[in-house]
Amino acid sequence: MQPATFQVRRNGVTLLGEALGEGPPIVLLHGLSATRRNVVQGSRHLAKRGYRLIAYDARGHGASPPAPSYGYAELVGDLEAVLEHLDVERMALVGSSMGAATAMAFALDHPQRVTALVQITPAYSGQPTGEERWEHLAAELERGGVKAFVEQALPPGLPEGWEEVTRQAIRQRMERHQHLQAVTQALRELPRSSAWEGLDRLGELDVPVLIVASRDEIDALHPLAVARDYERRLPRAELAVEDEGKSPLAWQGARLSGVIGDFLERVGYS
Repeated sequence: MQPATFQVRRNGVTLLGEALGEGPPIVLLHGLSATRRNVVQGSRHLAKRGYRLIAYDARGHGASPPAPSYGYAELVGDLEAVLEHLDVERMALVGSSMGAATAMAFALDHPQRVTALVQITPAYSGQPTGEERWEHLAAELERGGVKAFVEQALPPGLPEGWEEVTRQAIRQRMERHQHLQAVTQALRELPRSSAWEGLDRLGELDVPVLIVASRDEIDALHPLAVARDYERRLPRAELAVEDEGKSPLAWQGARLSGVIGDFLERVGYS
């Protein structure tokens, strides 16, 4: 099973992606400073299970060339362009972090097109954060490249034995980018962008949602409290989080894909 690559152009911005498998479409949306491989960590489990996996590098990330700006309005527009290019009308959306907010923003505006939604480590709390940590990461990437970024991005207080594994995962993720200056710009602009206004809108979304959270000891950038708030507000939500002391589910591509596949079967998307 080999993926078919595609290229989408929208308003002078080029997006590069791939589609794998046949069946109901699942669109994967990655996080800030990640690439299309980092949603389910390269796992093909869902394609083997009978779904069509569609993934693309967001503007300025991975193999996609730089863009003039990096905000959620642009990211949602890019998603719409990919869906139009691939003639996808209804789909399941699986987004991680930045991709989770992009997927949610699209679903809030087009609920009739989203059969199921998966939010992996959501962090958007209904308004831009402008968080200083993202500026620090951008400055380190600009100053010292991937090596400096990795050291700055390492979560503090990692349990013993996890530091080197985490360092390697971050380094491999960053080395997939062809345009580090574009990633630097995105790190500065996106946290100041609004995906949608206020979490009260989540109560309007009558779509089954799986929320995959991580505990704060390992991933403080994606607070568990935000995921639990989503669960309380969304009418048809369920929450999955790793046991204490265990590796985050979001980091385990095959296991995560299995959890997503089981969820999609439960809600009748097959």
